[in-house]
Amino acid sequence: MKLLLKALTIASAIVATPVLATGWTLSPEGSHLAYGTIKKNTVGEVNSFTGLSGHVTPDGKVEIEIDLSSIETNIDIRNDRMIEYVFRKAGSASLTAEFDMAEVSGLGVGETTNVDAETTLRLAGTAVAFDAEMFVARLSETTVMVTTNDMVFLSTEDAGVNAGVDKLMELANLPGITRTVPVTARLIFNIGEKKAEAATADPVAVAAVEGDIKAGKKVFRKCKACHQVKEGRNGVGPSLHGIIGASVGQAEGFKYSAPMAGSGIVWTPESLTAFLVDPKGTIPGNKMQFPGLKKDDDITNVIAYLQDVGQE
Repeated sequence: MKLLLKALTIASAIVATPVLATGWTLSPEGSHLAYGTIKKNTVGEVNSFTGLSGHVTPDGKVEIEIDLSSIETNIDIRNDRMIEYVFRKAGSASLTAEFDMAEVSGLGVGETTNVDAETTLRLAGTAVAFDAEMFVARLSETTVMVTTNDMVFLSTEDAGVNAGVDKLMELANLPGITRTVPVTARLIFNIGEKKAEAATADPVAVAAVEGDIKAGKKVFRKCKACHQVKEGRNGVGPSLHGIIGASVGQAEGFKYSAPMAGSGIVWTPESLTAFLVDPKGTIPGNKMQFPGLKKDDDITNVIAYLQDVGQE
């Protein structure tokens, strides 16, 4: 399934030219990534991702992020199974590309061209390299559209998700699901929009949190799949070392999602409490999959623990 994402990167890569690339940002509202599957040999279905973000740097490098939790199969339980078994609870997949964009650097408004691009998709520890032909159209002085020129076929084996597809078949009692999927992509890029950058203001002073540090360490076990507390140790999520009193973006080297980076939040005990109670409600569109903590004591204790280890 991840391979479907390849079309996305390729497309974005196409837009990256010295003339067109500066300040270009993917527009999630106008962009669309979809793939098809066939089950029971005759039942065709179309699935898609709604959470797309990305940008093109001035030197022609493209980075696209796909929020895997935004998978839409039109069946809630199947969405959940895709996230758990196929994507292995990875929060996002990344697409990167570098290319020769001479063919599109001179496109005028209304002009189009076809471009071959090479891309690398990374998902849950698997990297897949591929190329494809993309159709590029300059819609206006500030907008470029990139689409798959022909149908792109992707292999679940190359993507490393065959085991997840096997699990879907088992859970749904299906005799088969196709292992090669057709993918289409429509990507809209806007120029003149800066990529959201996380605020990195100086930490604010925060009084000691009254909580049980040892109990908080136990609560933190629920977070360890994605986060570490050692400085500089980023994983699926950023290191939480020194988070208390810091603004969003305190973890150097971690790429924050646009909603998180642009939130402007300073992680005081109060703001962190609100976030831990309802991560999606506090910062809509953020990529964290954790549903939150429900017990007040757990929240207080884990914040006390984070404050303590952040001082080491």
